[in-house]
Amino acid sequence: MLKDVEENLPKNAKIIDMGCGKSYLTFAMYHYFNIIKEKNVIIHGYDLKKDVVESCNKLAKEFNFKNLQFFNEDIQNINKNENINMIISLHACDTATDYAIYFGVKLNCDVILSVPCCQHELFNQIKNDTLSSMLSYGILKERFSSLLTDTLRADALKLCGYKTNIIEFIDMEHTPKNIMIKAIKNKNFQKNVKNIENFERLMYTFNINPTIYKLLKDYFN
Repeated sequence: MLKDVEENLPKNAKIIDMGCGKSYLTFAMYHYFNIIKEKNVIIHGYDLKKDVVESCNKLAKEFNFKNLQFFNEDIQNINKNENINMIISLHACDTATDYAIYFGVKLNCDVILSVPCCQHELFNQIKNDTLSSMLSYGILKERFSSLLTDTLRADALKLCGYKTNIIEFIDMEHTPKNIMIKAIKNKNFQKNVKNIENFERLMYTFNINPTIYKLLKDYFN
């Protein structure tokens, strides 16, 4: 995962982990970039749980990870004038993933990595007469809604000027929540009105108004 994006990050990159939790990935990422690759990156983790943040800062100090720091505050408090190169969110629940992607776009990050979790929003919205039989089965409706949610997120990032792919984050045997949305700034991006129309047509087809659209529509180039 990190090997795939490291060439898109400068040597002294700044990385934000949104909703970092216990920060297993954050520490691994720091070790990879700074110890193995010697990139001297700065990583900041944000989480709303004070005890978790205190524990992570204590570990960072014990490991002498000088460029790793954790904050008990909302990511909205980040200085919008800062040069953030990458934002990552791991298992952000439901629309929290949309907000993580939104901040990545808003901060004009070079790389956005997001592993979604617990998508409920479209389940309560989706309607389609052609697929009414499939949508009458709760578990199938749930899975289809999740796939549609991530499709729209990936397409929205493309419309915001990112090369976007959906990859397997971890083997299915370890967790079913194994989809990662990987977005890298597209330096050769050109606006295509038809792609915006296709995105909105998909919303109309399934009678949905997803958070990702409401957050990013003004950024569609």
